[in-house]
Amino acid sequence: MPELAFEDFTPGRVFDLGTITIDADEMVEFARRFDPQPFHLDEQAGKESIFGQLAASGWFTSSLWMRAYVDHVLSRATALGSPGGEEISWPAPVFAGDELAASLEILEARRSRSRPEMGLVKLGARMHRGETVVYRATFTGMFGVREP
Repeated sequence: MPELAFEDFTPGRVFDLGTITIDADEMVEFARRFDPQPFHLDEQAGKESIFGQLAASGWFTSSLWMRAYVDHVLSRATALGSPGGEEISWPAPVFAGDELAASLEILEARRSRSRPEMGLVKLGARMHRGETVVYRATFTGMFGVREP
């Protein structure tokens, strides 16, 4: 059985998901494929934008957080998917070379009424550069229980 089950996701618990340094080539390649706005692709366009320099796509930042979540939590858990989220925001831009710290906070947890073998966990995702929050999201995860 995986190390983490529904019972381990108690409100207030925070998981450290490590740090990630933003690679310029990966940032631009992601934008080229999925979010080809000029300020994500071109140095000059970035300088002329409200960001003042080449900026990462928010979806790139989100995908980096997701990878850290999989590596540090989901790969060790009785994860059953997610029915969706309530919030996603990128309150500050991300730039090449930034070192971002990622975390996950457990906000709420309850057993499913219709599926007792599963629990629903409200999760708070965060990434920050120093004191500056660059990504935040709230969503629900579904996790298997140890004892149905």
